[in-house]
This record gives sequence, structure tokens and C-alpha cells, in this order.
Amino acid sequence: MGRHTREIYNIALPAIVSNITTPLLGLVDTAISGHLGSAAYLGAIALGGTLFSTLYMLFGFLRMGTSGLTAQAYGAGNRRGEVVILGRALLVALCGAAILLIASPFAGGMVLRLIGSPDDTTLMLAERYFHIVIWGAPAVLCTYSLSGWLLGMQDSRAVMWMAMVTNVVNIIVSVALVYGLNMKIEGVAIGTVSAQYCGALYGLSTIRRRFHPEHAGISELLQRSELGRFFRVHSDIFLRTCCLIAVTLWFTHSGAEAGVDVLAANALLLQLFLLFSYFMDGFAFSGEALGGKFHGAGKADELRSLVRELMLTGLKCALIFGTVYMLGGETIFRLLSDEASVREVAGRYLWWAVALPLCGFGAFVMDGVMIGMTKTRGMLAGLGVAAGVFFGLYFGGRTAGMGNHALWLAFDAYLLTRGLVEYLIVAHGLRSKV
Repeated sequence: MGRHTREIYNIALPAIVSNITTPLLGLVDTAISGHLGSAAYLGAIALGGTLFSTLYMLFGFLRMGTSGLTAQAYGAGNRRGEVVILGRALLVALCGAAILLIASPFAGGMVLRLIGSPDDTTLMLAERYFHIVIWGAPAVLCTYSLSGWLLGMQDSRAVMWMAMVTNVVNIIVSVALVYGLNMKIEGVAIGTVSAQYCGALYGLSTIRRRFHPEHAGISELLQRSELGRFFRVHSDIFLRTCCLIAVTLWFTHSGAEAGVDVLAANALLLQLFLLFSYFMDGFAFSGEALGGKFHGAGKADELRSLVRELMLTGLKCALIFGTVYMLGGETIFRLLSDEASVREVAGRYLWWAVALPLCGFGAFVMDGVMIGMTKTRGMLAGLGVAAGVFFGLYFGGRTAGMGNHALWLAFDAYLLTRGLVEYLIVAHGLRSKV
């Protein structure tokens, strides 16, 4: 057993349990839409899901930055700083949600058209989904802040219960509305919004009950020096997110250009990646919480040991998931969709999905460590290089006539590049502290 194995799993296991419900939620939404009698429903969920992922990715700093800053305050024993970071993050979350709600009536349809849709029916269903789910924005952004703060406080169990409440309510309400009241895509959307508010309220009540945070005044939340540090960290994460969004949008746009069957098939394949990614996020959360704590306490030796253990654990997980997908991918496709044409198309690209865990585990692990250390400029550099690799291989492959294979080659290489560049940055920084 490694030096930090117990600490890693104490944080990772509850996070994995909560994360498992998230891909299960995506699988249920995909399965519901995949059994409504038309590939248009599956395509609409793919388009709507991509749009919300894009919007909320812009505010991903609320979770990531809050986690790193809180973990460092925790490691340094700065209890007042912990409370102020929470209040500041919630304030920014509510301001961001207000912007999204104000912009949604005219921006939603425009962005969906920019992403691209194979037909008018799919676009209409995606717009219907968007205009309902956008009302969950305040709850979602506050949940980001709450999750990041709890993780920084080394309490992944509270994050687990908050996520489980959100996702279980979502599944139950969506299934009841779709199959009980025949609401179709509207039922999925209403279930999502209802669950988002349930999760946020649960998180707030848990923090109040468990930590009893003191009140932080507006003047304290807006203190210039600390607010400047808050936004310096978060601006790097925001720019990194813009690069990530560019890859995500182009991935969906490329599938939509190829037709509804390819768009739907790519959505099925991405469920395999999401299942792995949410599992690996548990270990990334360990990197955030423990990496931030050791960095805040000035324990470089502990941090080096943590990185080695996390990378080895990530490799083991990648081998397991790759094997499962290689042997059971076709069975998973049959569970997710009745559309034989979609399953047949997905089968053509299964090997690219099998390679995703090995290509991507390093990116998840190193993202976590760098978030904990608030080395956000290094994260931005890694994502920027990886995005360049993605677009270079994609356009080169399409020019060579590879079709949708070019998209998956580029995506695998993008993940591999992210992990390698970030590992080299962190390893160099830790060597300089010897």
C-alpha cells in the first residue's frame, strides 16, 4: 500500500459512487430518447446536452477554482478564508446564472443552429428541451460552488450525497413523466430541472448543518486583493474551458454534418467515455483535495508521492475499462437504442472508444493535481496544445478521406496530449523543489 492510498480512496470512493449516478443519468436519458421511436429524439438530446455542457463549462471554474483555493486554505489552517471563498463563489454563481437566463430567449436557438442539426425535427426538439432546462441554471451553478467547497474541505461524502439526490430524483421524475404522462422530451427536461434544485438545496442544508459557516459581509467578499486572486485563477480556467468547448462543439458539429445516424452513434460512443470519465473524476477529486492540502501546507515530498500513486491507479482503471468496452461494447449499444442503423454505425467506431481510457487517464489525474495546486496557467497550456493537435489531426484526416474516423482519431490524440503535457509541467515544477 502506498503512502497516500488510504487518503486517496477515502476521497475517491465516495466521489466515484456519486459520479456513477451521473453517467447512469446520461444513459437513462439516452435510453429513454432512444426508445421513443425516432433517432431525432436521440439526436435532440445529444444537441441539447452539448449546448448545456458548453454553457456550464464556461462556469466550471466555480467548482475547480473553489476546490483548489479551499483545499489550500484548509491545508494552511485558514478557517475564515474557507468561509469567504464559499460566499464569494456563491455570489459569482448567482450573477452568472442571471446572465444565462437573460440571454437564453434569443441565444439558445442561435447556438443550436451554430452547432448544427441534421434536420428541422431534431432542431425543434432540441430547442424545446433547452428552453425548459435553462431554468435550472441558478441551481446548477450554485451546486458547482458547493461541490468545489466541500471537496476542498476534504468532504467528498457530502458531495456524493448531493449528487445522488440530484441524479436519483432526475431519473425518477423523468421516467415517470415520459412513460407515465407521455410527455416525451419535455418530461426529461422537467425532471432535470426539478432534480437540480433538489440537489442545490440539499447541499446548502448540509453545509449549514455540518460546518456552521459564519456570515461573510459583502465588503469581505469583495476585498480587492483576494478577489483579484480569485479571478486570476478562474480566468485561466475560463480560457482553458474555451479551448475545451471548441473541441466539444466541433465534435458534435462534425457528427451532425455526417447525418442523424452518425450524430446518434457518436452520442452512444460518448456514453462509454462519460462512464469512464466520471469514474476517473473520483481520483481527480483526490488529486484536487490532497494536492491542494499538501501544496497549502508546503509539503512537496507528499505531493510528489501523491502524483505517482494517482498515475499508477489511473493506469489500472484504464486497462479495466478498455477491456470491458472491447468485450461488451455491442451489448451496451443494444441496451441504449432500438435503432439498428445507429447501432451498426456505432460498431464501426468501437475501437476508438476502447482506446479512450488509455489515452485519457493521465488528463484526468493531472487536471486534478493542477487544480489543487492552482497551477491554472499550466492547465491552460496543456489544453491549448491538445486542442491544436485535435484540429490538426481532424482536418488532416478528413482531407485524407477518413470521415468520422478522423474525428475519433483526433479526440483520442487530444486526450493523450493533455495528459502528457500536464504531467511534464507538474513533474518539472516538483523537481525544482528538490
